[in-house]
Amino acid sequence: MNEQAQEIVLSVQHVKKKIGRKWIIHDVSFDVRAGEIFGFLGPNGAGKTTTIRMLVDLIKPSSGMIRVCGYDVNRQQEQALRYIGSIVENPEMYSYMTGWENLEHFARMQPGIDQHRIEEVVNTVRLDRRIHDKVSTYSLGMRQRLGIAQALLGRPKLLILDEPTNGLDPKGIKEMRQFIHQLAAEGLAVFVSSHLLSEIQLLCSRVAIISSGRVLAVGEVDELIAGNSDHVIWDLNPAVQGKRILQKLDYCEIVNHPEEVLDDNLLAGMSPEAVVTRISSDNTSRAVERLVSGGVQVREVHRINPTLEQLFLQMTEGESIE
Repeated sequence: MNEQAQEIVLSVQHVKKKIGRKWIIHDVSFDVRAGEIFGFLGPNGAGKTTTIRMLVDLIKPSSGMIRVCGYDVNRQQEQALRYIGSIVENPEMYSYMTGWENLEHFARMQPGIDQHRIEEVVNTVRLDRRIHDKVSTYSLGMRQRLGIAQALLGRPKLLILDEPTNGLDPKGIKEMRQFIHQLAAEGLAVFVSSHLLSEIQLLCSRVAIISSGRVLAVGEVDELIAGNSDHVIWDLNPAVQGKRILQKLDYCEIVNHPEEVLDDNLLAGMSPEAVVTRISSDNTSRAVERLVSGGVQVREVHRINPTLEQLFLQMTEGESIE
């Protein structure tokens, strides 16, 4: 990872929020670095929206620290917010005005934004062909991109996107994903809140999983998944004898109902005689040795990485997702 990617743009440390007598956010901590796309996942009522509102200083935390580019969001609001661009919920645009007129209107609210900067953000979001059309003629995806253009006007270091693909068709989702990757590649830190777990898995390099106001895990998406990959599919010959050997190993558990832990694609491609177990990666090689010494041919060993959705459900004990 290069030096730019290691720079911490957003630092959230032990943030808590109490409304009335109820603690909404118990203890939230994570960092977002330059050049990365950071995912924020949680079920309905987990505290995602409350956290985002604290990030952009719409509400104050009861305790803890939020820093953007080293500035305290609560004590140095003007300096901190200068580095944040955000779309929280739906971008508000004047539909009777053109896209360009909307950007001019928002540019007047911030110092140092000239026509050249407006042209830059229009090209960045690839709206140059339609920017002089009225927003009322825009598709939802185009409105989202215009909203991002508005958020980028002030040259932020951190872009906060709340459900950026919400309501988009598959083509629009793919375009938005490519666009967000492009922004991160240019060095922007992108914070994405989304309930579409498959999208987060495709989009984000790191993720925080939040439930009931607490962050359950923060880490690289691949590492979180790999660290919870304990299901193995065995292709053995003879299968019955192999299963009997595996059952006797105290560090190996036979999964009698694989449909509960494997997705449909894996089940469809799996041999009827395949054996599914729960076993750690450290113990898999020991099991192979026992099978071979017991006269069983090990034709294939396939370790299954859970999807982010399966991991999420394990961590939140089956809570529903927004």
